[in-house]
Amino acid sequence: MLPCSAPIGILLSKLKNFRKHFSTFVLTRGLMTALLGSAFIYLDHWGISFLWLNSILGLGCLYLLLPSDKAVWASAGFFTGIFWFWWIALSFNHYHMPWAVPLVVIVMGLLYAILFWAIAFLSEYLSCRVQCFTPKSSDALYGRCEASPPALFTLSLKALGLWGLSYIHPFGFDWFKPELIFVESCFGIEKWQFAIILAGIVLTLWKKQYAYLLILLFAWQPLSTAKTTLPKDIDIVTTHTTVENKWNKTLQPEQFSMLFAAIDKAIDENKSLVILPESVFPLFLNRSASLMDALRKKAEHISIVTGGLYWDGKTPRNSTYIFTHNTIQIANKVLLVPFGESNPLPDFLSDWVNKVFYDGAVDYKADSHVTDYKIDGNTYRNAICFEATSEKLYKGRPKKMIVLSNNGWFTPSIEPTLQKLLLQYYSRKYGTTIYHAVNMADSYIMQHGEIRHAQ
Repeated sequence: MLPCSAPIGILLSKLKNFRKHFSTFVLTRGLMTALLGSAFIYLDHWGISFLWLNSILGLGCLYLLLPSDKAVWASAGFFTGIFWFWWIALSFNHYHMPWAVPLVVIVMGLLYAILFWAIAFLSEYLSCRVQCFTPKSSDALYGRCEASPPALFTLSLKALGLWGLSYIHPFGFDWFKPELIFVESCFGIEKWQFAIILAGIVLTLWKKQYAYLLILLFAWQPLSTAKTTLPKDIDIVTTHTTVENKWNKTLQPEQFSMLFAAIDKAIDENKSLVILPESVFPLFLNRSASLMDALRKKAEHISIVTGGLYWDGKTPRNSTYIFTHNTIQIANKVLLVPFGESNPLPDFLSDWVNKVFYDGAVDYKADSHVTDYKIDGNTYRNAICFEATSEKLYKGRPKKMIVLSNNGWFTPSIEPTLQKLLLQYYSRKYGTTIYHAVNMADSYIMQHGEIRHAQ
């Protein structure tokens, strides 16, 4: 029988082991790595953007991360998850659950800590198995062996894991792309270019010779500075309606009057198209005959693209309404926001979460196919907020895309900035010109990865 002090001794031993793996050095290096890998978001948010600075910061992040062990990777992943996605927790304030905010922030950190740790752990474990033909079972389990693992092989596996991390989408959320750190830099953002950057750093770390960084020149592709002609006849409207005011029915008549005033202003300025943000009509617009008639009459003078809800008698949809002359088109959202619009959990858990956290609200329903529509001979890809930052929406390389967003759930925060950077990423990658109408953040046109404004 163990003495009474045995459990205490075991606990102290475990705590000592934890401190061993997460020392001040580990936490500091992880924090520094995360800061370097997140700085481009905050610099852009504060209006600071230098291609050379973002390039150096991105390379510094990778240079610190790749040779580090799994404890540092876990630490870096934890801080990265928080620096990139702390704003997700802000939405709980609108559900009167401020107590959940710090918990969600910690969960985001832990989620990416696990992903980063898994990459480093598997890399070290596989390296050990290659090096050790007959490893001890306990050592192999933890990625340890009597001989040190081959440095090049370990570094290469870690680089490969980081390269593939953008293909891992927790609960369908795909906003984390490691190559995004170079979206406003001297380097390209294609996967093959990111592979070249990783290869150059791996060889530099392995050989300890900075001459190998010259390999990075093959990934050189600064943002285009070419001046292009932008349409003068498109008006992109920005609204500033908070979430609480938006759904306050007593305030909606005033809000709708402001929207129609914006349409009239565009008509007076001889615009041919006016674009309004996501769900600026926060009701089932297809069931409101008066609003539909009013918009249809305005469309005799100008084409209108606006966000609104849609009800088919069974389930609600988040939709885009396109009014052109005598034609009305409805394009429904294809990719729903995880937890925000559709619960990705199994049905029995989904029903409980909706009941407890969302007052029993029914999930929105996604459409099965992406919608393209034509206005005055131009074809536009439809996208509503979250889905515009997903690879699926760019299938077929659409030349033009109209995006409607409501960022009121997450402002003030870096969310609009991160969304903009993701749109820059896809605009650079696919050559898509993006017309983005936003609520609670600036609207803009994105062309060749650069923000441009209609003349």
